[in-house]
Amino acid sequence: MSDTIQNIEIEFLTADDYEELKQAMISAYQSMPNAYWKRSHIEALLRKFPEGQIVIKVNGKIAGCALSIIVDSKKFEELHSYKEITGNYTFDTHTPKGDVLYGIDVFVNPEFRGLRLGRRMYDYRKELCEKLNLRSIVFGGRIPNYHKYSDQITPKEYIEQVKSKKIHDPVLNFQLSNDFHPVRVLKGYLEGDDASEDYAVLLRWDNIYFEKPNKSVSAIKKVVRLGIVQWQMRPYKDWKDLMQQAEYFIDALSGYKSDFALFPEFFNAPLMAEFNHLHEPEAIRKLAEYTPPILKEFAHLAISYNINIITGSMPELVNGQLYNVGYLCKRNGKVERYEKLHVTPDEERVWAMKGGSGLQTFDTDCGKIGILICYDVEFPELSRLLADEGMEILFVPFLTDTQNGFSRVRHCAQARAIENECYVAIAGSVGNLPNVHNMDIQYAQSMVFTPCDFPFPTNGLKAEATPNTEMILIADVDIDLLTELHNFGSVKNLKDRRKDLFVLKKR
Repeated sequence: MSDTIQNIEIEFLTADDYEELKQAMISAYQSMPNAYWKRSHIEALLRKFPEGQIVIKVNGKIAGCALSIIVDSKKFEELHSYKEITGNYTFDTHTPKGDVLYGIDVFVNPEFRGLRLGRRMYDYRKELCEKLNLRSIVFGGRIPNYHKYSDQITPKEYIEQVKSKKIHDPVLNFQLSNDFHPVRVLKGYLEGDDASEDYAVLLRWDNIYFEKPNKSVSAIKKVVRLGIVQWQMRPYKDWKDLMQQAEYFIDALSGYKSDFALFPEFFNAPLMAEFNHLHEPEAIRKLAEYTPPILKEFAHLAISYNINIITGSMPELVNGQLYNVGYLCKRNGKVERYEKLHVTPDEERVWAMKGGSGLQTFDTDCGKIGILICYDVEFPELSRLLADEGMEILFVPFLTDTQNGFSRVRHCAQARAIENECYVAIAGSVGNLPNVHNMDIQYAQSMVFTPCDFPFPTNGLKAEATPNTEMILIADVDIDLLTELHNFGSVKNLKDRRKDLFVLKKR
């Protein structure tokens, strides 16, 4: 047959196709006499939902057909019959306002089997489901070989043995290979299906791009523009002078319509110069006094420049205890706080700084994000917990003095992007501060990392700044590519975890 094929194409079914369609059905359902649709049935489907009725033609001849309707899942229990779901074959159950594409029929004429035509029709259904923003595709699948085993095993056991390749069922195997998964066994589903002994398997394919209708004016962005500030450490007269430089970068990033501005860890350290005569623990506590006015200014800039600002980190005193914290200043005016959980040995020894205790994701107008300060990204458990909460972008403000320290942050951040199937942006400071104890030199190269799979750069590196140079870095990241990766990636790091062997949870 393949040697004589000149043309294969999918077309919408028309009433003029009926007689040829009827003969194709009779050939396809030889084990079920009179199992063909009447003209009135086809005409009803075409009136109600023409887009859902297709035929596949080989050399102009009908080789297969797929029929479907849209139903409201809330009106049907998982346990139902074919007669119920079709409204006693009237298809009055079809509703354009429904949320599920229900497969009424799909078949291929035996003359054309082996050409993977069924897969083409299923692919059309999936595209239609995505186009109409429906939650899923559902149908009752026959198990025509079950009658051979019904005196030995239950339908549930039959399905499990088909899944484990111990039993071959051509229909169920095909559906499983097309990403449909069993939901439950349906008893008494289709009258006259003796081969299946009137059993069927409720199968479902979930539309990963489904978006629940949102009555809000705002919508979650799918392509997000990240703006990263590679900050130059230099002397400043006061905190207002420092914030004037910060506003310069925010203005530039806003001009390029960035959704986020990410600053480095301890970007305000130059202000400690005036306290250099004090012991280090005292100097950084004096620096903490600038945190409230700096935060207030960042919150104002986020609104006025219409950009979400991640303030890197600053020292903060809480009940006499020093913490390393930062703030997410959203462009809608809301401000949220995050903490460094793992302080470095140097932070603890020199500054008597304490690690925080709060770990969470943040909801933004660009999806869920996570923020880990420098050393925290070297602990993979933290980002995995955030990934389990739906994090799509991880931001890492950091401060490193040597290439050794930078390499730890850089390589750990890239590992977090791969293992958590997310984007990771890191921002550091460059330059020298000879008049600030414990902050003499800085080394940084800001970057944006991606997972390593076909939709992304082969080396997992989306963008990188010039090392040790003051600049901004801008990169666009597509959230839908992550959704596709989670479900259809070459490997699935999140889904393939052996949760039967280990579990990770927050206290």
